[in-house]
Amino acid sequence: MPDPAADSVSSRLLRFLPRLLAFALRVIGQFIANRGVLLAGGVGYNILLSSVPLFALLCVLLTHLVDETRLMSIIAIQVQHLGPGQEDILLDAVRKLLANREVISWIGMGGLLFFAGLAFRMLEDAIALIFHQHPVIRKRSAWISALLPYAFVMVLGAGLLALTLLVALASAMNDALTLLTGIELTLGDAGSEVIYLISIVGMFGLFSAIYKILPQTRVSTRRALVGGLVAATLWELTRLALSWYFTHLSFVGAVYGSLATLIVLLLGLEIGAVILLLGAQVIAELEQCSRENIRWYRTPDRKPLTRLQSRRNAMQHAGEVSEEEELAMSPDRGSGKGSDKVAENGSANGSESGSDKR
Repeated sequence: MPDPAADSVSSRLLRFLPRLLAFALRVIGQFIANRGVLLAGGVGYNILLSSVPLFALLCVLLTHLVDETRLMSIIAIQVQHLGPGQEDILLDAVRKLLANREVISWIGMGGLLFFAGLAFRMLEDAIALIFHQHPVIRKRSAWISALLPYAFVMVLGAGLLALTLLVALASAMNDALTLLTGIELTLGDAGSEVIYLISIVGMFGLFSAIYKILPQTRVSTRRALVGGLVAATLWELTRLALSWYFTHLSFVGAVYGSLATLIVLLLGLEIGAVILLLGAQVIAELEQCSRENIRWYRTPDRKPLTRLQSRRNAMQHAGEVSEEEELAMSPDRGSGKGSDKVAENGSANGSESGSDKR
């Protein structure tokens, strides 16, 4: 006799998979329609300009607080997420800049911060284009837009410092345990695996924060977490595939010669930017379904918003429009719908006054 619970799970799975496939195809279609690949190229190029200087700047600042050797061991794990298959070259570039840290003047530090802010600014503009169908656009002040990229840089530095201090604390506890009991715990590769897992969780948190804060629209925390989970999962799978490909099958070194490292980095960062914008497109689709009060696997009605409708929706969202003003701003006011409602209100008032007279 078949198990009803097993049949229920299998039937739900058979219904879920086609819906998930249809949703994924819809997301990809809208991503292509929004010129997502073109936007990802610009974002990837700007991240390439700022990634190595940003890591070097953070290392220079953090070496005043923690040991440089321990910090570089943490950086060695983090660069695996940035340049698959090119970790040694990136680490050499950071080490050379650290060895010549005296040449980094205040002007040079300002230039590094400028390029780091430029990458986030480009990412903010790309995400704004992904969310262009949203009816309510929040006006962000110029100061917030200017300081937001550097706030993310500070968060990255704080996360790197916290991870380094965590490793130092674990090492100190191990030394204290060895001194007291004579038992030495050798973590070996297990410590690196734990740091790697923490880095993946940190990447998920970073993606979710980007989706929550950078869009100039109101994004719910739950949907930002969904987008962060999608982007972090896709990037980790892609990173593993790229690492295996560049290690075993790639002939990029024979084709591009000395430019191979630059090509590999640019390709990896552009793929990462595509994944980041795809996560934003997933959130935009979920937001569209929520506004139309339909399930996520249903196709929403994509009517282009007029400038008047966008202004009215923004005023409604801010609570700055009354019912009478909404009728006056309604695009159907010339078709008689608004006048019919006013006439109904007038007839209702007339009947009430007649009953009062009687």
